[in-house]
Amino acid sequence: MRILAIGDLVGSSGIRKLKSELSKLIEKEEIDFVIVNGENAAEGMGITEKNFKDILDEKVDVITMGNHTWGKKDIFKFIDHPKLIRPANYVKGVVGKGYNIYNCKNKKIAVINLIGRVDMNVLSENPFIVAKELVEELKEKVDIIIIDFHAEATAEKIALSYFLDGKVTAIFGTHTHVQTADETISENGTGYITDIGMTGPKYSVIGMDIKASIKRFETTLPEKYKTAQGECKLNGVIFDINDYTNKVIKIERIKR
Repeated sequence: MRILAIGDLVGSSGIRKLKSELSKLIEKEEIDFVIVNGENAAEGMGITEKNFKDILDEKVDVITMGNHTWGKKDIFKFIDHPKLIRPANYVKGVVGKGYNIYNCKNKKIAVINLIGRVDMNVLSENPFIVAKELVEELKEKVDIIIIDFHAEATAEKIALSYFLDGKVTAIFGTHTHVQTADETISENGTGYITDIGMTGPKYSVIGMDIKASIKRFETTLPEKYKTAQGECKLNGVIFDINDYTNKVIKIERIKR
C-alpha cells in the first residue's frame, strides 16, 4: 500500500498545482490512496464548495482540515461529505466528522484529523486524550490508521508521535507550511514527519504575498494578507506500507 499525503493547499494557485501534478504523481509512484489538507484552499482561509469539488475531481480520497475549518460558510453545505474530515478534538457536538474509514485494496484505512493546542488560538479538546480514545475504538475495526496532526508546535507533534508509537500506522504534521527533513520510522513501524509542507506559491511567506507579510512584521500594523502569485510548488510525503504487517517500511518526501 502506498499512501500519499499532500501538504496544505494554499489558494486557487495551489489547487491548480495539484491539478497539474497529482495524476502524474499517482501514476509514476503507483499511489493507492491520497490525502490532501484543504483548510487554506479558499485563498488562504477555509474551503469553498467550488474548491471542494475541484479537489475531489483529482482522485483525492480524503480532505483534512485545521484551524481555518470554518473560514468559509460554504463548508456547511458539504461538511457531512464522507471524504471531508475536520479536527476530531473540536468540541463534542460540532458538525462534521473527525475521522472516517475508507476501503482501499482490501484494506480498511482510518484517517483521523487532529488540531494542536499550543499557539493555535482554537478552543479544542486535548488531542492526546482524543487520539487515545479514537485509536482504542478503531484498532480492531481497521488495518491502517493515519493521522493528520494540524499543529504549530514541533514539540507537540513529536510528543504525539511517541505517545502513539506502535499504535498507529503513520502521523504527519500540517499547518506550518514548511516541509521538515525529520521523516522517520520507529522500531515499532510507525511513520512520522513533523510537517509535510504546503502546495502553493513558491516565492511567498508560507503562501502569502511577501511585501504584505514583511510590512506586518516591520510595522506591526494589521496589513491584510493576500496569497502570493507566480510559480507554485507541491509538497507531500509517501508512506510505503507493508501489506502483511500494515507497518511503514519507507517514507519519501515529495517536492515538485
